[in-house]
Amino acid sequence: MNHLFTQLFSIGSIMDLASLGFSFLLNFIVVWIIVHFFYYPKGRRRDYYFTFILLSVSIFMLIYLLLNNNSDMGIGAALGLFAIFGIIRYRTESVPIREMTYLFFLVALSVLNGKTEEMNLLGRLLINAIFILTVWFSENFMSAYKEGCKFVKYDNIDLIKPERYDELKADLEERLGLEIIRIEVGAVDFLTDMTMLRVFYKDPNKRIKSVDRILKIPQDNAF
Repeated sequence: MNHLFTQLFSIGSIMDLASLGFSFLLNFIVVWIIVHFFYYPKGRRRDYYFTFILLSVSIFMLIYLLLNNNSDMGIGAALGLFAIFGIIRYRTESVPIREMTYLFFLVALSVLNGKTEEMNLLGRLLINAIFILTVWFSENFMSAYKEGCKFVKYDNIDLIKPERYDELKADLEERLGLEIIRIEVGAVDFLTDMTMLRVFYKDPNKRIKSVDRILKIPQDNAF
C-alpha cells in the first residue's frame, strides 16, 4: 500500500500529471477559441460545435497517452482508428466543406498539442498562436461570406434566355426579397417547364445558412 502511494505521489508522477493538465488546458482553450469565436458566429451549428470540442479532446488524450507512455500502438494506428470512426459516422450525412475543413484543422491541432515530448513551451505556444492567426485571417480576409448563395427551383424558363437576364433578376428579387448579385442557370426540364438556378445575393449578416444548401424540397411520404 505504501509502495503504491509512493508511486502515485512521486515527483515524477506529479510532474507528468502537471504536464498533462497544462497541455490539455492549452489545447482545450485554443480549440474553444477557434470554434466559439471563428466557426460558430457564421455557421451557427451547435451539433458541429459539440462534435469539434469532443473530438479534439479525444484526439488529444489518445495521442498524448500513446506517445508519452511507451504504448505499442503508434500514432498512425491511433489516427487510423479515428478515421474508421469518422467513416462510420459521417458516411450517412453529407458534411459541408467548411465543417470538414474545421474538422481536419482541429484534429491536426490536437495531434500537435498531444506530442509534448518534442516541443518546448515556447514552441507549443507559437504553434497554437499560428493556428489561431491562420483561422482569423482566413475568416476575415479570405472568405466570401458577404455573398450568400441559394438554390432555387424556378418555374418561368422563358426568362432564362441570356437576353432576358435583367427580367429574370428583377423577378427573383421581387419573389425572394433579396438584392441579387448574379444568377447561374443549371439543369432545365422542358417537360415540366422547370429549371434549377443558383442565386448569389448580398448577405449583410455574413452568416452561413445551412438551409441554402438544400437542393430538394422534402416531400411528405404518403401512407
